[in-house]
Amino acid sequence: MKKLFPLYSLVIGIVLFLTVGCKSNHEKIIEPAAKMETATVTISPAIRTRPTRQVEVMGSVQARNHASIAARISGNITELNVNLGSRVKKGDALITISAGEISAKLLQAQAQFEQVDRNLKRERKLLKKKAATSESVKTLEESRRIAEAVYNEAKTMLSYTTITAPFDGVITRKNANIGDLATPGKPLLQLEDSKELQVIADVPEALVLDIALGDKLELFIPATKLNITGTVAEIAPSSDPRSRTAPVKIDIETSDKIRSGQFCRVNLPGTHGEAIIIPDAAILPFGQMDRVFIEKDGKAHLQLVKTGLSYDGKTEILAGINQDDRVIVTGNEHLKDGQPVSLK
Repeated sequence: MKKLFPLYSLVIGIVLFLTVGCKSNHEKIIEPAAKMETATVTISPAIRTRPTRQVEVMGSVQARNHASIAARISGNITELNVNLGSRVKKGDALITISAGEISAKLLQAQAQFEQVDRNLKRERKLLKKKAATSESVKTLEESRRIAEAVYNEAKTMLSYTTITAPFDGVITRKNANIGDLATPGKPLLQLEDSKELQVIADVPEALVLDIALGDKLELFIPATKLNITGTVAEIAPSSDPRSRTAPVKIDIETSDKIRSGQFCRVNLPGTHGEAIIIPDAAILPFGQMDRVFIEKDGKAHLQLVKTGLSYDGKTEILAGINQDDRVIVTGNEHLKDGQPVSLK
C-alpha cells in the first residue's frame, strides 16, 4: 500500500495541474474587452429649413447664331476666299468646288430638255392640223416634265459648287485648303455672329425650377475678369438622364474682350424647398458614400447619409438623419460606432 502512495500522489498532481490550467485559460477567454476611450466632441443639431442659397454652375460663351459650313457635293476645292477671323456678309462666296462633271451633266440635261420642248411644240402644231394624235402630245408633255426636272436638278447641283455665307459673321474655324477633297457633311468652316453672344450652362435639375425666362443672373468670365449680368433666354424642357442637368441659355451683352468658347461661372440665387442641413464638417467620406456620427445617450452612433447640394459651409441631407439629430462636427475623424463621447 505504501508503494502505491507515490503513484496516487502523481495522478492527483496531474489532475490539479490540468484543472488550474484550464481555469486560467477559461478566464482569459471571458475576460471583458478594454473600454473605448471617451472622445471630446462638439455637436450641432440637424435643422430643417427653406434655405436661401447661391449656387455656382459652369458654362461657356458661344455665339447665338453659329453654323458649321459643309459641302453638299463631293469635289476638290478650287477657291477658298476666307481665312480665320475673316468677316463676311450673308451671300458672300466662301468656297468653290470643282464643277467639271456637274457642268457636263447640266449641258446634257439642258440639251435634252430643249430637244423635247421643240418636239412638243411641233407635235402640238401637227395636232391642230389633225396630223398628230392627242396621245402623242400627252407622251411628249410627260417627257418634257421629266426632262425639265432633270435639268432643274442639274442646275441645283451646280449651285452647290459655290458655298455662300448663310448670315453675317466671322470665320472662327477653318478646316479646308485649296485642293482638299470636300465631301458632304464634312465641316470646312465655322461661322459665328459675334454681335449676339450667349452663355450656355448645364443646371442641375433640382435648380431648374428656380429659374424663369427673363431672370437676371450674375456671371463671371475669368479670362476677361469681367462680372456681367445676363438674361435667361431659353430653358430646356427636359434633363439629361445621365448628368441630371438641363441646358440653360443666357443672353449677354457683347464686348471686345468676350469671345466664343470662353469659360464662365454662373451664379444661381434663389430659394429651395425644405431640407435638412448640417455643417460640412460633420460629413465624412465612407467609400462611395458619406457618413455622420450622431450623439445620443453619451455615445457616437454611425449613420450613412445621402447628401444633396452644398453651399455656405452647409450640406443638404436627403436621407439618413432626422430633424434635431445631434450630429458631431468636431472630434469625429477617428470616432468608432458606439464610442463614448463628452461635449466640449
